[in-house]
Amino acid sequence: MKRILSLFFLIILLNSIVLGQAKNHICSDAKIKYYTSLEKSQNVQYPGDENIDVTYYKLDIAIDYASQNISGDITISAKSLISGMISFTLDLQNALTINSINTGGSNLAFSHDNNLINITLDKTYNLDEEFTVIVNYSGTPGSSGFGSFEFSSHNGVPAIWTLSEPYGASDWWPCKDTPADKADSVDVWITVDDEFKAVSNGTLEEIVDNGATLTYKWHSKYPIAQYLISLAITNYDLYENIFNYKNESMTLYHYIYPENLNSSTIIQLDRTVDMLEIFSDAYGIYPFIDEKYGHAQFGWGGGMEHQTISSMGSFGEGLVAHELAHQWFGDKITCKDWHHIWLNEGFATYSEAVFQEAAYGKAEYDSEIASDMNRAKYAIGSIYVQDISSVNEIFNSARSYSKGGLVLHMLRGIVGKDIFFDILKTYVADSTLAYGVAVTEDFQRVAEEVSGIDLGYFFSEWIYGENYPKYRVGWNYTDAGDGTFDVKVRITQSVNSSPSFFTMPIELEFEILGDVETFTVMNNKEEQVFNFKLSSEPLSFSFDPGNWILKDVLEITEVNNEDAIIYDFALEQNYPNPFNPSTTIRYSVPSTRVNSVQSIIVKIKVYDLLGREIATLVSKEQEPGNYEVKFDASSLSSGVYFYKLQVADFVDTKKMLLLL
Repeated sequence: MKRILSLFFLIILLNSIVLGQAKNHICSDAKIKYYTSLEKSQNVQYPGDENIDVTYYKLDIAIDYASQNISGDITISAKSLISGMISFTLDLQNALTINSINTGGSNLAFSHDNNLINITLDKTYNLDEEFTVIVNYSGTPGSSGFGSFEFSSHNGVPAIWTLSEPYGASDWWPCKDTPADKADSVDVWITVDDEFKAVSNGTLEEIVDNGATLTYKWHSKYPIAQYLISLAITNYDLYENIFNYKNESMTLYHYIYPENLNSSTIIQLDRTVDMLEIFSDAYGIYPFIDEKYGHAQFGWGGGMEHQTISSMGSFGEGLVAHELAHQWFGDKITCKDWHHIWLNEGFATYSEAVFQEAAYGKAEYDSEIASDMNRAKYAIGSIYVQDISSVNEIFNSARSYSKGGLVLHMLRGIVGKDIFFDILKTYVADSTLAYGVAVTEDFQRVAEEVSGIDLGYFFSEWIYGENYPKYRVGWNYTDAGDGTFDVKVRITQSVNSSPSFFTMPIELEFEILGDVETFTVMNNKEEQVFNFKLSSEPLSFSFDPGNWILKDVLEITEVNNEDAIIYDFALEQNYPNPFNPSTTIRYSVPSTRVNSVQSIIVKIKVYDLLGREIATLVSKEQEPGNYEVKFDASSLSSGVYFYKLQVADFVDTKKMLLLL
């Protein structure tokens, strides 16, 4: 048997280690901070009154900054989902006072306790029968530090803004506080002092001059979830630009604090037009093309995807792309409940990588994905949120954002790029989901219909399971004698929780002289051996070279004896790496020894990129223990080098970078 030792097969593993640091998501971190200070989730009444279907809201409210008071009428149209309905409930925090509730000019009886309004209707309503009530209320909206309704300031100027996700809408207006029930349309009329501009969702239909006050009348003709209805009020400067796409044209309205509207901010805002084109190409045309898109600056550290008008604390490229992507994923299609928040946040997080790929190339996409992989490895529990009373759980950055986004990356790896984007376009346009709500199974259905692949295993393990796979890989080959080579690859998994192993298609790549040969195997056992026939002798081996799987590769070893245990010895990364001019290599000889001998010959050698031996660092018998050896490269030129540990049938090779 003739064999050579590969020096290159670890490149893909090392890339996953070297690429970017784990990132935090501004959106996630700020929402968690906000609701941690609010400490209201334990009082949440969820999921609203299931006996009514809200069809319309009208918020006709006046806001006084000096007294920090809100007052006005909230009109709610709904229909009964049961026969014989005589009463129903709305959500409103006890801090606000209800002055009256009426229908058709007649006052209705009500009680307001435990943050719920129980309303007795004027008659008994049958199934699908419609009714309208008007709630007149007033008071100081709930807020604690960062709150659902905030009276704040910027540069000494009053500013008022809202952020209602996930449970904050009832802090400032009576509603059915669940994303499962979108209103078909909404009017938001806001009366404020005439020194302010008042911004909300949809289109600005009219500004009424009342003398000392102005009333801004906004209308949304698209369905909208209660938590996406927003207010942003201050002395804004308005910057506009235009999005032209195929035969459509839409104005973008950016409401910016006057002290922040400068050339740098304008460059950032103009990038939104490019993002709109990229996402329209990827997902289908911007969902609210007949209304608007834009930003309203507010006094908060992150961003919030209010429908047609994202509220923004800053305008960095990643944050702008994230909130814009929510207009498709979160606003057009909204998670039906907070258990499935990944359908909002995971999709928006993945869209940051989609933008990077379209704007800057595949290398930037890969870098973004590597960063999310780094972060996702800290996720605890399933992507499906078990405890939706905890906002920390709902908006967990590692799980709902990064790991949720990686589910899409991995799905793309399974079905291929073209089919993957067909899945997303079909999902966004699905007649039962568009402008409505969804759960994971809805997306799975679309993915299976478009791809023609049964993906039950995939969603079961990645959405409802925990952790991620950790692989150990061993491989060897023999000369078949007819010019071809027989290759064996053993894949072993270790997972510490459910599922006990991950079923995934895995790409295996062999470099041969002047070419590569690639195979995809379905790894569906804790330990499996796969056999291949190569047309030429393999020079190197790569495991998941496209980095399509969230994983750890604990080791890749080349062994003479296919039955040899491939993890008896450990070779650690050298430090520092890159280095100049010397580095330290650590390795260990565990107490489990080949053939039960007390000591064994250990060899560590260094090779250059062409496979030429540069130095022998260790060649002697050693007993179990932890060791380290220094490599001085002062006589060498800058470049890539490899160091190889060989102990009996165990071989491991790692890469190091010399920078002089």
